[in-house]
Amino acid sequence: MTLHHALPRGFGYAGVACGVKPDNQLDLALIFSETPAVAAAVFTQNRYAAAPVQYDRILLETNTTSVHAVIINSGNANAVTGPKGLANARRMAEAVERAFGLAPWSALVMSTGVIGVQLPIERIEAAMPALFGALQPTMQGFGAAARAIMTTDTRPKTAFEQVEIGEATVTLVGLCKGAGMIHPNMATMLSVITTDARLTPDAARAALSQATDVSFNRISVDGDTSTNDTVTLLANGLAGGPIIEAGTPEFDAFLQALTRVSIRLAQAIVRDGEGATKFVTLRVSGLSDDEDAHRAANAIATSPLVKTAIYGGDANWGRILAAAGYSGAAFDPNAAELWITGGPREDVYLPPLHLVSRGAPLAYDEAAAAERFAQPELLIELKLGDGPGQTTMWTCDLSHEYVTINGEYRT
Repeated sequence: MTLHHALPRGFGYAGVACGVKPDNQLDLALIFSETPAVAAAVFTQNRYAAAPVQYDRILLETNTTSVHAVIINSGNANAVTGPKGLANARRMAEAVERAFGLAPWSALVMSTGVIGVQLPIERIEAAMPALFGALQPTMQGFGAAARAIMTTDTRPKTAFEQVEIGEATVTLVGLCKGAGMIHPNMATMLSVITTDARLTPDAARAALSQATDVSFNRISVDGDTSTNDTVTLLANGLAGGPIIEAGTPEFDAFLQALTRVSIRLAQAIVRDGEGATKFVTLRVSGLSDDEDAHRAANAIATSPLVKTAIYGGDANWGRILAAAGYSGAAFDPNAAELWITGGPREDVYLPPLHLVSRGAPLAYDEAAAAERFAQPELLIELKLGDGPGQTTMWTCDLSHEYVTINGEYRT
């Protein structure tokens, strides 16, 4: 059941302007749990992991059961900033811990923005009274936090879910940012998901890992993986009910809800991709295993030729097969079946058009194919054999506006 006005018990949210961004824009967010929360996180695999990522990894090595806060700034990534950057990440956490009377090593840190510039930490420290005053357990506070973490995003991204576990009603809400440098293995995105479920640390880690694998790690905007990517789950247990442990029916119910939240957030990132005009769902099946299916899907989702053809509404489906062919996935080219569907939207749904069968083109109507490629949403289905391997990815087109945004990002 999806809800739009429910927040988990015991959490407060805030977003304020602290001067990291110009023109008094919201640029500092806080997510706060009144009681100690179990925490889990997944991070970028980029070797240039930003200072906040390094700091959070250290914190979670020793504390996964009494985390109270996540503080996030936008406008500056605090990445490739050396020892000073790591010290500033620590100062950022300490500022929250002092302001809210928390124990040391109980606040996680995230940053997003320009790489290679030292964080103006004094501005963040000076904003603690404003952040403290703005904190509230309301949709207004939640919305301000979601806006404060945006960079090139055009809109905030949130998701809500409730699920019955035992006799408890568990609520999950998530917020995230991301529009460019988006690619599997985490992307230039930050996300915090809060819940009042009672999770063990092992269950939190397992649930977040599994949900991330089929959501945030199945999207691509431009093929770039960032330095700051982090998804964090905080669970404070205030919903009551049974303690959720991995491998139980209660865990499965929670995992399904967490996965739904994660997928909606991940799809929102793709829909807001920098310069994107089209949202693409890509389903690849028939491979020997899911890993091979993902290998083929990933090549298609990141191909500039595929993405520019989609942008132009050009039914150049040969680029799709070519990308699968160089992906490294093992399949028989003569087994390929390809369909294109336009939509679905409320006002337009163009049914699947079979373009390729047994590796050869069918006698389809070219205008009908072009009409599907021109839709703002389209579904590409590629079957490459009869094996059990399958995957779904979400991607977007590559437009002139993407080049403009990223060519002028620092200026």
